[in-house]
Amino acid sequence: MKRNKISSATEVGAIILAAGASTRMGVPKQLLQFGGETMLRHAARVAIEAGCCPVVIVTGADTARSRKALRGLGVLEVENQRWKSGMGSSIRAGIEAVATANPQIAAVVIMVCDQPFVTRDIIAGLLGAHQETNCSIVASRYGRSYGVPALFGRTHFAELMKLKGAGGAKQIIQRHLGKVQLLPFPKGKIDIDKPEDWARLQQ
Repeated sequence: MKRNKISSATEVGAIILAAGASTRMGVPKQLLQFGGETMLRHAARVAIEAGCCPVVIVTGADTARSRKALRGLGVLEVENQRWKSGMGSSIRAGIEAVATANPQIAAVVIMVCDQPFVTRDIIAGLLGAHQETNCSIVASRYGRSYGVPALFGRTHFAELMKLKGAGGAKQIIQRHLGKVQLLPFPKGKIDIDKPEDWARLQQ
């Protein structure tokens, strides 16, 4: 697949969090089929198409089937054996994998696999805003909230590595909110956590 780089001088990776057990959903939501592909494959594909490199997938509860869903894509898969301890451990595993794959990485985009309407353009918008403004955090805004997908410059890697338990990257965004650039992504508020969310999406 042809990768359209944002800039040869800007190396931005992506971390897609797909380690959870989807207990509220009852089935692995990353493997649900939407628009002809699994939610996980969709997230990985749009990250690649936007120019992120490397794209790291953090698996855990359903590693084997997740790996199968990613077959043929140029991604790195890392298994978080401590996934039960919460999202923080998956972010840490992702940061370590990205930094190992490219020690010169400038930033990462953190994504989840249950936002069905995330697109290449949404991710490319984060990369473009980072390049144009040099803002170290560029996040998505939906309604009165904000969060992922979000880009974090290298200066925030240490903070991301310290996240513990269920705490996600939104904590870092909140901590630096006055300096964060927020880009509109109205459909970002639509995610899949429970069977009724999935039923609504199908309608």
